[in-house]
Amino acid sequence: MKLSKEARLGAKSLAKACMSGGTLDHSKVSRVLSEVSSKRPAGYAQMLHEFHRLVRLEVERKTALIQTASPIDAAGRDSLTKAVRQRFGADVETHFSVNAELIAGVRIRVGSDLLDSNVRERLTRLEADLAH
Repeated sequence: MKLSKEARLGAKSLAKACMSGGTLDHSKVSRVLSEVSSKRPAGYAQMLHEFHRLVRLEVERKTALIQTASPIDAAGRDSLTKAVRQRFGADVETHFSVNAELIAGVRIRVGSDLLDSNVRERLTRLEADLAH
Protein backbone atom coordinates (compact mmCIF):
# COMPACT_ATOMS: atom_id res chain seq x y z
CA MET A 1 0.00 0.00 0.00
CA LYS A 2 1.45 3.34 -1.05
CA LEU A 3 1.23 5.90 1.70
CA SER A 4 0.01 9.37 0.74
CA LYS A 5 1.99 12.42 1.78
CA GLU A 6 -0.94 13.72 3.83
CA ALA A 7 -1.27 10.42 5.72
CA ARG A 8 2.47 10.34 6.44
CA LEU A 9 2.51 13.94 7.69
CA GLY A 10 -0.65 13.38 9.71
CA ALA A 11 0.80 10.28 11.36
CA LYS A 12 4.02 12.12 12.22
CA SER A 13 2.10 14.97 13.83
CA LEU A 14 -0.03 12.49 15.79
CA ALA A 15 3.10 10.67 16.98
CA LYS A 16 4.66 13.97 18.09
CA ALA A 17 1.48 14.82 19.97
CA CYS A 18 1.84 11.56 21.91
CA MET A 19 5.30 12.44 23.21
CA SER A 20 5.66 13.86 26.68
CA GLY A 21 9.10 14.89 27.88
CA GLY A 22 10.82 12.89 25.15
CA THR A 23 8.98 9.66 25.96
CA LEU A 24 5.86 8.08 24.55
CA ASP A 25 2.76 8.69 26.68
CA HIS A 26 0.52 5.63 26.32
CA SER A 27 -2.58 7.47 27.55
CA LYS A 28 -2.10 10.06 24.78
CA VAL A 29 -1.76 7.25 22.24
CA SER A 30 -5.12 5.84 23.36
CA ARG A 31 -6.78 9.26 23.15
CA VAL A 32 -5.37 9.89 19.66
CA LEU A 33 -6.55 6.50 18.44
CA SER A 34 -10.07 6.99 19.75
CA GLU A 35 -10.30 10.53 18.35
CA VAL A 36 -9.07 9.59 14.88
CA SER A 37 -11.30 6.50 14.83
CA SER A 38 -14.37 8.53 15.77
CA LYS A 39 -13.73 11.49 13.43
CA ARG A 40 -12.46 9.39 10.50
CA PRO A 41 -10.70 12.12 8.52
CA ALA A 42 -9.77 11.59 4.87
CA GLY A 43 -7.15 8.86 4.56
CA TYR A 44 -7.49 7.88 8.22
CA ALA A 45 -6.78 4.17 7.57
CA GLN A 46 -3.40 4.95 6.03
CA MET A 47 -2.72 7.51 8.73
CA LEU A 48 -3.47 4.99 11.49
CA HIS A 49 -1.34 2.36 9.80
CA GLU A 50 1.66 4.73 9.69
CA PHE A 51 0.93 5.97 13.22
CA HIS A 52 1.00 2.36 14.45
CA ARG A 53 4.39 1.84 12.77
CA LEU A 54 5.83 5.00 14.34
CA VAL A 55 4.57 4.07 17.82
CA ARG A 56 5.93 0.52 17.45
CA LEU A 57 9.37 1.86 16.45
CA GLU A 58 9.41 4.21 19.44
CA VAL A 59 8.50 1.38 21.82
CA GLU A 60 11.20 -0.85 20.32
CA ARG A 61 13.74 1.99 20.65
CA LYS A 62 13.08 2.08 24.40
CA THR A 63 13.05 -1.70 24.95
CA ALA A 64 16.12 -3.91 25.32
CA LEU A 65 15.71 -7.63 24.66
CA ILE A 66 18.62 -9.40 26.34
CA GLN A 67 19.23 -13.07 25.58
CA THR A 68 21.78 -15.11 27.49
CA ALA A 69 22.93 -18.67 26.94
CA SER A 70 22.13 -19.63 30.53
CA PRO A 71 20.20 -18.05 33.39
CA ILE A 72 22.01 -15.20 35.15
CA ASP A 73 21.71 -14.03 38.72
CA ALA A 74 20.29 -10.70 39.91
CA ALA A 75 23.74 -9.07 40.06
CA GLY A 76 24.40 -10.03 36.43
CA ARG A 77 21.00 -8.68 35.38
CA ASP A 78 21.67 -5.42 37.21
CA SER A 79 25.08 -5.10 35.59
CA LEU A 80 23.70 -5.69 32.08
CA THR A 81 20.79 -3.32 32.71
CA LYS A 82 23.19 -0.60 33.87
CA ALA A 83 25.42 -1.07 30.80
CA VAL A 84 22.45 -0.98 28.40
CA ARG A 85 21.05 2.16 30.03
CA GLN A 86 24.44 3.88 29.84
CA ARG A 87 24.60 3.21 26.12
CA PHE A 88 20.95 3.69 25.09
CA GLY A 89 19.46 5.95 27.76
CA ALA A 90 18.18 5.74 31.31
CA ASP A 91 14.59 5.13 30.23
CA VAL A 92 15.28 1.84 28.41
CA GLU A 93 13.24 -1.06 29.75
CA THR A 94 15.06 -4.42 29.85
CA HIS A 95 13.60 -7.89 29.24
CA PHE A 96 15.70 -11.02 29.81
CA SER A 97 15.35 -14.47 28.27
CA VAL A 98 17.45 -17.61 27.99
CA ASN A 99 18.43 -18.90 24.54
CA ALA A 100 20.50 -22.09 24.82
CA GLU A 101 21.32 -21.90 21.08
CA LEU A 102 23.78 -19.10 21.85
CA ILE A 103 26.05 -21.73 23.51
CA ALA A 104 27.70 -18.99 25.62
CA GLY A 105 27.53 -15.20 25.70
CA VAL A 106 24.84 -12.59 25.24
CA ARG A 107 22.72 -10.98 22.50
CA ILE A 108 21.14 -7.56 23.09
CA ARG A 109 18.61 -5.94 20.75
CA VAL A 110 17.47 -2.35 21.26
CA GLY A 111 15.31 -1.12 18.39
CA SER A 112 17.28 -1.85 15.22
CA ASP A 113 20.62 -2.11 17.06
CA LEU A 114 22.00 -5.58 17.74
CA LEU A 115 24.93 -6.25 20.04
CA ASP A 116 25.89 -9.87 19.54
CA SER A 117 28.67 -11.46 21.57
CA ASN A 118 28.06 -15.18 21.70
CA VAL A 119 29.92 -18.34 20.76
CA ARG A 120 27.38 -19.54 18.19
CA GLU A 121 27.72 -16.31 16.15
CA ARG A 122 31.51 -16.49 16.28
CA LEU A 123 31.49 -20.12 15.14
CA THR A 124 29.15 -19.23 12.26
CA ARG A 125 31.45 -16.39 11.15
CA LEU A 126 34.53 -18.65 11.44
CA GLU A 127 32.79 -21.33 9.34
CA ALA A 128 31.90 -18.75 6.66
CA ASP A 129 35.47 -17.42 6.61
CA LEU A 130 36.91 -20.91 6.22
CA ALA A 131 34.49 -21.75 3.40
CA HIS A 132 35.90 -18.89 1.29
